[in-house]
Amino acid sequence: MATLHDSLNDLLTVDGAMAAAVVDSGSGMLLGGAGSGIDLELAAAGNTEVVRAKLKTARSLGLADSIDDILITLSSQFHIIRPLASHPEVFIYYVLDRAKANLALARMKAKSVESDLAF
Repeated sequence: MATLHDSLNDLLTVDGAMAAAVVDSGSGMLLGGAGSGIDLELAAAGNTEVVRAKLKTARSLGLADSIDDILITLSSQFHIIRPLASHPEVFIYYVLDRAKANLALARMKAKSVESDLAF
């Protein structure tokens, strides 16, 4: 089991990684963050709304599936939101430079870090 600090730093080892955070979607509170190029406090609060909206929509549709991740593609960045399987109210928020990052590797790294994260 890795510490929050170690897990966030591990995410930043991927080519193109800019920032990473762990967020409580119940409160929108940033539990930990690393990296630069984005206001992680503001991103935590805003992406909490994204997670809440997707969970509400899934419930409304009667979907029994859990969310593996939510991908937001911008012209210059990828944003990955990955709820923790062990604590779905907590999610990893991962920002990558689109020109430098390999999206498949970044998603695999987020999944790996999630499984090692001590919570």
